[in-house]
Amino acid sequence: RNDILSTLDYIIDKVQNLRKIMLGVSLSAVVLGPFAIVLSIYLLTHPTFFSILEHENEFGTYLSILLAGIIVVSIIWLVTGLRQYFSLSNWNNRYCGYLKKKEDLESSISKNYDLDEK
Repeated sequence: RNDILSTLDYIIDKVQNLRKIMLGVSLSAVVLGPFAIVLSIYLLTHPTFFSILEHENEFGTYLSILLAGIIVVSIIWLVTGLRQYFSLSNWNNRYCGYLKKKEDLESSISKNYDLDEK
């Protein structure tokens, strides 16, 4: 039984460490997603963009498709990053509650059975 509990504690600790990495990924999505969207919209609305479309038929078509793709992927990335951030915040709250309950339970057991270290 003790091995199972220590294994679960180990797994929960590893998930907590992974949460920090995933938080960095979600924050990068929140920062870089809007930047890519704004830059793509700026390029699409720039006056010289239409002259490129007129002079370079095939290149202009591919460029338009590429910029539209960047906008779509960036919006998906931004939404996913925000959802992940809120999910990870919820995990952190539950993890802190778990640690507090664990400490309270260990303290209670220690007091009930006079296991205090002296």
